[in-house]
Amino acid sequence: MYLKKEIEIGGKNFSLETGKFAKQANGAVVARCGDTIVLATVCATTEPKEGQDFFPLQVEYREKTSAAGKIPGGFFRREGKPSEGEILSARLIDRTIRPMFPEGYRCEVQVIVTVFSFDQENNPDVLGGVAAGAAIYLSDVPFNTPIAEVNVARVNGEFIVNPTFTQVDQSDLYITIGGTADSVLMVEGEAKEVSEEVTLAAIKFGHDAIRKLCLLQEEMRKECGVPKRAFEPPKFADDILSGVKAIAEKKIYDVTKTVLAKDERNSAMGKIEEEVMTSLAEKFPEQESKLKEILGNIEYDAMRQMILKDGKRLDGRGVKDIRPISSEVGLLPRTHGSALFQRGETQSLTTATLGTKLDEQMIDGLLHEEITKRFMLHYNFPPFSVGEVGRLGSTGRREIGHGNLAERALKNIIPEEKDFPYTIRVVSDILESNGSSSMATVCAGSLALFDAGVPMKKPVAGIAMGLIKEKESVAILSDILGNEDHLGDMDFKVAGTKD
Repeated sequence: MYLKKEIEIGGKNFSLETGKFAKQANGAVVARCGDTIVLATVCATTEPKEGQDFFPLQVEYREKTSAAGKIPGGFFRREGKPSEGEILSARLIDRTIRPMFPEGYRCEVQVIVTVFSFDQENNPDVLGGVAAGAAIYLSDVPFNTPIAEVNVARVNGEFIVNPTFTQVDQSDLYITIGGTADSVLMVEGEAKEVSEEVTLAAIKFGHDAIRKLCLLQEEMRKECGVPKRAFEPPKFADDILSGVKAIAEKKIYDVTKTVLAKDERNSAMGKIEEEVMTSLAEKFPEQESKLKEILGNIEYDAMRQMILKDGKRLDGRGVKDIRPISSEVGLLPRTHGSALFQRGETQSLTTATLGTKLDEQMIDGLLHEEITKRFMLHYNFPPFSVGEVGRLGSTGRREIGHGNLAERALKNIIPEEKDFPYTIRVVSDILESNGSSSMATVCAGSLALFDAGVPMKKPVAGIAMGLIKEKESVAILSDILGNEDHLGDMDFKVAGTKD
């Protein structure tokens, strides 16, 4: 069935359309604002892979250069691997839609967002986020709440939803918000030292627009949505559940209450898992993934109960306590600037290098004018940082995303080109990781820039905050560990100056 709905967002006409393109996908929606047009499709398998213990969601965002009347550069003259900008846009969409799939859903889902027309004014990435959420919501995939994304900028003290690129250049705050009609799911952005009150007001302003876009999707679903697949979260048979609990529950709670280093904790949990597998392998053959999932659920409950009831965390800290911090500068004799920053078991060795105008990065994108960057931050996360063996290949999406977070935290404190006419590259190598390596990069990056003689306006620091919430019981955690990220309800990285 063909259907098109329109709404005014930020003084501009915004439309969603379905039933005309890509009709063999489970869901397909076209979003349009001005002459920017984006298609989002979703396809999902009907059965999960046997033994799979994670949700295999893949989100791809791709820009066709023909959308802006351009022919790709390079020898082949066709689009190749995604650019950093495309990867970052895909991550924003992923972070908004992923939490809204039902717990325990294991069918493979692929969302592909394609930009087919670009008017040089309206940013296609948030159109892609709305289209992606609508495509899944209208499809048969068990995703029962509409979501939307918007950009918010502040220009001359006034908030603007989905600003043009010109308005973004004039703004002192620019953020992307993803959410449902009654909650915020994701925020990412940057500012030129704005207050907490302004930041909160910007999020609330953007959420008002998100509500309207969610309501539009609800109207579409009533008229053309297809029935949702039946899905019940997997339940464990009583005998396998009681068998695991009898062996492991008390031991997991004891380990949780014992203050241990990361490797000691992993070793202790590994021994409990080994005991469960050895004891129950014969009774429950080919059930290894279920046994591990039950163990994970017990660990999840144990950590959260200890925090909410006792106010105590895995490493013995209270909810507001920060791990020990140390820093050092000038370690590397031949770099322009270097710093080592350590917070608990997270460590970043960061360098700063100065170059000339010729070292600026040229960016080939949909915008017709050539874009250059004079400040770059690159983040590397080798497998040894978490004590693992891994393959070293091309830069991963996570590394690109975390590097971008740290770059956005520092870029607005870099001196203007007229005052400091150098190209600046910061490289963070994470040598140890147990939570918040991107925010360690912010701290180490700030130190390395000062060590290189860059006349920074102010020091910048970053921290990862967490949340544990069970009904009315809430704990907000400062400086979260890796386990608190994995088992908690939120990972919220915040960076800023003392002001």
